Amino acid sequence: MAAEWRPVQQSRTHELVLRTIEERVLAGDLKAGDRLPPERELAPTLGVSRSALREALRVMETIGILVAHPGRGADAGARMVRNPDDALGRLLRLHLALGSYDLRDVLEARVTLERSSFTTAAATASAEVLEHAEELLARMRQPGLAAAEFNELDTEFHVLVARGSGNRLVSTLTSAVRESVRTLILRAEENAPDWAATAAALNAEHAELLRLVRAGDGEGAADLVERHIRGFHGTLVAGRPDDV
Repeated sequence: MAAEWRPVQQSRTHELVLRTIEERVLAGDLKAGDRLPPERELAPTLGVSRSALREALRVMETIGILVAHPGRGADAGARMVRNPDDALGRLLRLHLALGSYDLRDVLEARVTLERSSFTTAAATASAEVLEHAEELLARMRQPGLAAAEFNELDTEFHVLVARGSGNRLVSTLTSAVRESVRTLILRAEENAPDWAATAAALNAEHAELLRLVRAGDGEGAADLVERHIRGFHGTLVAGRPDDV
């Protein structure tokens, strides 16, 4: 049965539209994959202008719970989704830039998250996850790989291990924290005096991390990933004295 939509009360602001949709989600009336009614129907039903409705939909798209496809056809319209990784990463990156958090706090959070994920992944990671990780490392060892592509694969490797731990929230937070410092890490990699040697050293640590996870040595993997983060990536803090 289609969800019943009622006018929002007293105000026509987009905040009240957001609150109404949030209430429907919390009540279980709206789930991932559900489509919202077309704007021309939903706006008058809620008693708001189409511009206010569009503003609310844009906010929802930014925070990763809705995707909107303009035009007509089977894929047109707004649909509820679950896409927290990119949204949280973008939000954290902006707050880091604004000074809401300093870089040391972000790196300490990353150490905590990745120690947990590597420890758990050593006991729970599936063969599929381990094979995918091996493929990523093989691609990272390609001769002449540019720092930008290495950075993408490096991020994917760490997030993959977090997903292999079986904890989706840890995975999402790991992705968000890593995404928030991606540009800084890439800048440090591009400015490395000898990028080839730096990449080789990072690859050696990645290979050993995967070996420890495969061997079920969660404590060893946790200790190594902390050294890994505090090593090369710890230079980000050293390079930002205002953040220390």
